[in-house]
Amino acid sequence: MSFPGRVKSFYTDGARRLAAWSMTGLARTRVTPNQLTTAGVSSCAVAAVVVYFEYRGEILFYWVGAAVFIVGSVLDILDGALARAGGKQTPFGAFMDSTLDRVSEGVMLGAVGLVFMRHGNEVALAATIAAVGGSFLVPYARAKAEALGLRGDIGIGSRAERVVVICAGLILAPWGALQWAIYVLAFAAWFTVAQRALHVRAQLRARG
Repeated sequence: MSFPGRVKSFYTDGARRLAAWSMTGLARTRVTPNQLTTAGVSSCAVAAVVVYFEYRGEILFYWVGAAVFIVGSVLDILDGALARAGGKQTPFGAFMDSTLDRVSEGVMLGAVGLVFMRHGNEVALAATIAAVGGSFLVPYARAKAEALGLRGDIGIGSRAERVVVICAGLILAPWGALQWAIYVLAFAAWFTVAQRALHVRAQLRARG
């Protein structure tokens, strides 16, 4: 398994184990999935603010921002697990979870774009804008496919992969890796959009 694959496996498998371990106790409390969703998006917003101040100390602010962003992203996973474990699933909760996931990712990429603007890196800034657009289209393509009764969950740039790439870029940012992480993110997101579009087309053709 490649290094990115191992990192993704560590993140997703670890998050699932944490969810399974936490849900038994959380399901008995008054904590709601919507509260976890709110905590998750709030953590990601705080992480974005921390990253913006990277000029005050790159290693400290990038690493703290990455840590808080990971916490927020894990909470985004736990809210769905809590809803299923505690029988607290609601249509509005599912809607808010999906919507605020986009907010969490968007605020962090917005902060990264501001950092590139501060440093005069227009190419990386343009790639960040492309990454935002692609990242938002990936779940939209899946939702649209599923609304048509088709599968749309394929591709290399799902949310788990995107979170891993962003976190890796932040951790290695003091050594100039953040722009390369954004290049990878933008490519993966748009490639996934194309994959899902072609997959939907193939399914429609198979239907005749």
